[in-house]
Amino acid sequence: MSPLIAIKAPMTLDLPPGFRLVALRESGDAFGHACWTAGEEGAGTLVWVRRFDVAEFAVVLEPEEPLNLARKAFFMGMNAVADALAAHCPPERAVTFDWPDTIRFDGGLVGGGRIGWPKACAETDPPAWLVFSAIVRVAFHDVAEPGLTPNAAALDEDGADGIGPAMIVESFARFFLRQVDLWQHDGFSRIGADYLARLGKDRPGDVRGLDVNGDLLTRGALGGAETRRDWLGSLRAVSWLDRKTGGPKL
Repeated sequence: MSPLIAIKAPMTLDLPPGFRLVALRESGDAFGHACWTAGEEGAGTLVWVRRFDVAEFAVVLEPEEPLNLARKAFFMGMNAVADALAAHCPPERAVTFDWPDTIRFDGGLVGGGRIGWPKACAETDPPAWLVFSAIVRVAFHDVAEPGLTPNAAALDEDGADGIGPAMIVESFARFFLRQVDLWQHDGFSRIGADYLARLGKDRPGDVRGLDVNGDLLTRGALGGAETRRDWLGSLRAVSWLDRKTGGPKL
């Protein structure tokens, strides 16, 4: 049993076929609950925390590939979140990434993504489950003057008012299925390219790529040595998450 209280709610979200909703109370933890129950709940389980200020959700996957390849489903999840935001937000408000897991909206930190897997799984074995999870700030909560947090963003403060958490989660589910279809038919290269197109650059002319293990490879436009940025180590930091509040940092 999970230490969190779950409500096996009726289908209160309009999700595409293949998903099954598990709703948590406002104090719930979508990522923790999904990882805790993934083996029991199975693929397609979508855990949603009923909060008004953020869209917090997690989806359970059961990949057939070895862990070192299957874990790159993280990039599918990030693309799906970005596509969901872009579909509902003004086109002049760009949705971008900071390496590797931070999501920005119009330049401000609005959320991020995470991925989890069984700790005992070897890199060359298929994992029993994977969990992709994300949190996106919809409204500032307990912030007297949002203007005093210039590095942070909330959808309803930056031209996307009226976009509720449920809408984001519903759109994510549809765009995630599209990402799965792209990987199955075109391979990971399209997934990686879509992710890199939204990833901020240190220098405009940089040429980037994702190594087979997910590391970021960068070479300057004028040549020079190729640099590598560690993926797994950066993921473990979860630098966008305020662990005290359970939401994106301000």
